[in-house]
Amino acid sequence: MRKERENDLRIEEYEAAAEAILFAMGDAVELSKIAAALEISEKDAELVIQKLTDRYRSSGSGLQIIELDGAYQMCTKVSQYEYLIRVAKQPKKHVLTDVVLETLSIVAYKQPVTRAEIEKIRGVSCEHAINRLLEYDLIRELGRLDAPGRPILFGTTEEFLRCFGVQSVDDLPSPDPEQIEEMKQEAQEEVQLKLNL
Repeated sequence: MRKERENDLRIEEYEAAAEAILFAMGDAVELSKIAAALEISEKDAELVIQKLTDRYRSSGSGLQIIELDGAYQMCTKVSQYEYLIRVAKQPKKHVLTDVVLETLSIVAYKQPVTRAEIEKIRGVSCEHAINRLLEYDLIRELGRLDAPGRPILFGTTEEFLRCFGVQSVDDLPSPDPEQIEEMKQEAQEEVQLKLNL
């Protein structure tokens, strides 16, 4: 009786380990690799996988284990695809950090603009912010400037207009002249502070 109980505990341990392996790996894992990881024979590993497969089948889980040419993979049951598609179709919300938003503002108001011009205005590198804005489809490459090095020109996209609820960049609010002066003074003070250090 005690030996049977120990065997049952051992099988549960193997099932849990096999489950963890299949979940973590994502792709199909060969039976020989599962057996090696569990330190059991391939025949025993196959029994463990079969018990795990049966458990998923009978539990009403949204997951299943499939066999692919001597390898096993954990995946979603076909009956659950509809729900996955609903999630995948939902638009992704992009969070714009202050740095990314500042870079986007420069592109929107100065377009077409090069990365060097943006960096001159910001005073720091903006490669990451530009890459993020390209990824979010808020800016795009408009071509190249006819100058040494032929730098890329950037401008806003239709997605930018949709996101900010304007029909064209002409509809963007005009900056307040007093705020522009304040920002210039702040920038000059910041530069002076850095020079004094």
